[in-house]
Amino acid sequence: MDWHLTILEVIDMRSFSNLWFWIALAVMWSTASHWVLGVPFDMVGRAARRGGQAQTDLEDMVRVNVNRLLLIGHEAGLWITAIGTFLLAGLGVSGFWFDVEFAQALFLLGLPMSLVGLLSLRTAHILAAQRLSGAPLRRRLARHRIAVQAIGMVSIFVTALWGMYQNMVVGPFPG
Repeated sequence: MDWHLTILEVIDMRSFSNLWFWIALAVMWSTASHWVLGVPFDMVGRAARRGGQAQTDLEDMVRVNVNRLLLIGHEAGLWITAIGTFLLAGLGVSGFWFDVEFAQALFLLGLPMSLVGLLSLRTAHILAAQRLSGAPLRRRLARHRIAVQAIGMVSIFVTALWGMYQNMVVGPFPG
């Protein structure tokens, strides 16, 4: 009896039928939604409720993270864009042209997160240019969070549809 075939029959190693892929997808979007520009979103609510030192802490954290994002964008933005585009194009071609399911899964994780990264960089530029504080800063962070959540909902929906399609077409044991 081949023990490795028995294990592969019990534990499906394909991406879209693997529970760990869906857990990773949920954790990724939960984390992306909670950390707005590197700031935990509960700080925004705390600053709105308490004001004072909580608002100062929020503004300081936003300032530090905005400066960090802008520095990364300025110093390595071109390289990150080039390498990221190359990797996403490679995953897209490997996944959808050559039908590699693992590449499809990574592409469906990476493309929306690259959009979130671009959105974060855009929001960082806006915050640095407008030097927002108080309620306008909290509103801008809340709008950014809603945009990230919208990207996440569309991403999860498309990934779920593609995953169900793959599971129906390929079947439980690819041949």
